[in-house]
Amino acid sequence: MNIKNYEFKAKVSDIKKYERKLLSLQPNYQGLDHQIDTYFNVKYGRLKLREGRIENALINYDRENLSGAKPSDVILYQHQPDPALKQILTKQFGVKVIVDKKRKIYFYKNIKFHFDIVKKLGAFIEVEAIDTNQKFSIQELKQQCHKYFNFFELSQSDTIEMSYSDLVLEKMT
Repeated sequence: MNIKNYEFKAKVSDIKKYERKLLSLQPNYQGLDHQIDTYFNVKYGRLKLREGRIENALINYDRENLSGAKPSDVILYQHQPDPALKQILTKQFGVKVIVDKKRKIYFYKNIKFHFDIVKKLGAFIEVEAIDTNQKFSIQELKQQCHKYFNFFELSQSDTIEMSYSDLVLEKMT
């Protein structure tokens, strides 16, 4: 499935404060997921296998490391957990890095909210304006993202330009 996506990620010290603020909108709570994202060595973009209780997917995405909200080109393959998939990918590409996180997932309309505690990195919120059926333009997704950036009263200095994988790799060096 090809997905149009516009997103931002912010490092926060008090994740509960932002979650309480979101709850005022009465979003749809999906649950708490313990996710292991295994990133593989690829020539272009990023390829990760997400293994969780709620979300299991092979995700290929391309996104520039820019501060603030940014677009992503995403191809998502949702699947039932099967260790053979990880074995094949590991054998063919090699593991680049593993990201271990606990993620609370909420939806409000087409907006997905993540409240993440990432092992070795800390607390983050991530907001994704998602279009899976060509309903929104990239400009509309961008506007939605900015709306929630302002709703949470975040500043540019809170935003993270890199993926969790890059941040974990940076910590390892």
